[in-house]
Amino acid sequence: MTEDLALLVEAAQEAGRLARDIRKRGLEVEYKPDDHTPVTNADLAADQLLTTRLRAARPDYGWLSEETADAKDRLVCRRIFVVDPIDGTRAFLKGRPWWSVALAVVEDGAAVAGVVFAPELDEIYAATAGGGATRNGEAIQPSARAGLEDCRMVGDPVVFGHWSWPVAWPPMHVEQRNSTAYRMCLVAAGEFDAAVAPVRKSDWDVAAGDVIAREAGCFVGDHTGDAFRYNRARPSQASLICSTPALAPLILERVRHMGAAN
Repeated sequence: MTEDLALLVEAAQEAGRLARDIRKRGLEVEYKPDDHTPVTNADLAADQLLTTRLRAARPDYGWLSEETADAKDRLVCRRIFVVDPIDGTRAFLKGRPWWSVALAVVEDGAAVAGVVFAPELDEIYAATAGGGATRNGEAIQPSARAGLEDCRMVGDPVVFGHWSWPVAWPPMHVEQRNSTAYRMCLVAAGEFDAAVAPVRKSDWDVAAGDVIAREAGCFVGDHTGDAFRYNRARPSQASLICSTPALAPLILERVRHMGAAN
C-alpha cells in the first residue's frame, strides 16, 4: 500500500492545483439533474486528470468517482479507486477553504489507503491500513474528549437543533465544514471531537476519511455502529459517525432510534 499511497498523494496534489487554476480562469457551473447539486468545469477536469493518472498506473483496479458514470464491472475487482475530485464544491464555488480532493483505495470492501488534500489550507492527510495517519507528514491522533457537553462537533448546526431528536443534544460547539472527508480528518487530528451526519453518504464522501480517521484512532461507522463496507452495488453508507473512541457509544445511543441501516 505504500506505493499506492504515494500515487494518491501526487495525484491529489495535481488535481488540487488544476482545480485552483481553473477557478482563477473562470468557472462554468451546472446542476446535476438527480439532486440539483452544483458541478463545475473544475470538478470535471480534475476527475479526468485523476482518471488518466490513476487508471494508467493501476489498470487492474476498478473505478468509482462522483463525476464518472458508475460502471458495475468494479464489483468484480478486488481493488478499486474511490474518488471525489472536489469534495465540498459549494465551498469551492464561494471561495471558502473547506474543500478537498479525496482519494482512496478499497480492497475487499475495506478502505486501505486514503489521501485528503485541502489545497487552500495546504494540508494533506494520508493513511494506510496498519500504517497510522499523518497530516503533512506528522502523526495525528484524536482528542481525549469523553463527554458530549461542550464538545467540538463538526456538522450542520441545524441538524443538532432539530425538534425531532427524542432527546435533545447537550450544548456543543458546532461548526460546519463543506467537505465530509475533511470533517473526518479534523476529528482524526483532534481539531474537533466528532462528526455526525444522520443522512446517507456516498462512498466517495467517506472512504478516504474513513481509513485516515481509523488509523488515527477514531471510531468510524454508521448509526448502528457497523463499520463501512465499500464496492457494493449501491455505493453509499447509511450515515456517518466519526468520533473519539469515548464519544462513540454516547453518540450511538442518541442515534439508535434511526433504526436498521438500509
